[in-house]
Amino acid sequence: MKVVDIIKHKTDSLAKHQFDLKELMSPVLRAYWTDFINRANSQQIFPWLKEHQAPAVNEEIAPTSPIIELSAAAEALYVELRTKVGEELHVGDWLTVDQERINAFGQVTEDMQWIHTNPDRAAEESPFKTTIAHGFLTLSLLSRLTDSVDEKNPPFPTAKMTVNVGLNEVRFPYPVKSGNQVRARSKLLKVTPIKRGLEIEREIKVEIDGIRRPGCVVISVVRLYF
Repeated sequence: MKVVDIIKHKTDSLAKHQFDLKELMSPVLRAYWTDFINRANSQQIFPWLKEHQAPAVNEEIAPTSPIIELSAAAEALYVELRTKVGEELHVGDWLTVDQERINAFGQVTEDMQWIHTNPDRAAEESPFKTTIAHGFLTLSLLSRLTDSVDEKNPPFPTAKMTVNVGLNEVRFPYPVKSGNQVRARSKLLKVTPIKRGLEIEREIKVEIDGIRRPGCVVISVVRLYF
C-alpha cells in the first residue's frame, strides 16, 4: 500500500477519535488542534508537525539524561563537592618566576622574543622596564600552582586517576614580570557525574604578589576516575 493510501485510510479514524488523541498530545499541539485536524485531512500534517515541534514557551521538558551509577567513593566525593560549589577549594603557595625559568621555557618552546629573554633591551624598550614571562609559561604552571602534581598530597585523594580535559576559557589580564611571585586560587564551579567518575570545573586565578590584577584566569575541566 502506498503512503498516500495509508494516510487516506487513517483520516477517517483520526476524525472519529480526535478527542482521545488530543488528550495524548503536548500543549503546543493542543493550541493548534483545529489546524491540526484540517491539515491531517488535507494530508499536510507531517510538514506542519515538523514546523511546530519546538516546546511551548511555558512548557517544561523533563530531562532525559541517562542514569549514571557511581561507586561509593565517587558518590561520597560528589555529595561533598555539591555543597562547595561556588566556594574556594584551594590556595597554593607562592612560586617565584625568575629569569632562568623564563629562559628555559623560551628554549623549549623556541619562543626567544626579547621581551621575555633580553633583560637589557627590555629595560630600555619595554613599557614594563623588565622582561615578562610567556603567557603560556604561566598557564603551564597551573598543575604546580594548584598542587595537582603533588603525589603525597593530591587534591582528590580518593580518585584513582585524574585526567586534564582542557580549558574552557583562558585570559592573561596582567603580565608576570621576571622575579614576580605567583600563586593560584581555585574556586569550584561545577561537579557532574560521568561514567566511572566525576567531571569538575574550576575557576583558577593566578595572583601576582603586590599586583591587584591576576596574571592568568582560566576555567579548568578535569575528570576523576574511581
